[in-house]
Amino acid sequence: MDSGLKGPEPELAVARRGSFRAAALDLGLSTTAQSHTVARLEATLGVRLFNRTTRSA
Repeated sequence: MDSGLKGPEPELAVARRGSFRAAALDLGLSTTAQSHTVARLEATLGVRLFNRTTRSA
């Protein structure tokens, strides 16, 4: 699956908005695509950038 986004936009959107869902809406992606995009970067870097929970604040 390729979201079509290049660069840091998906990760920065999550950091700005504080949630994967809000970031995905901003970028016009599904929440799943947003999560997969960030997960690919995390796998490439070998570090976890965001802690994921099922709870919202």
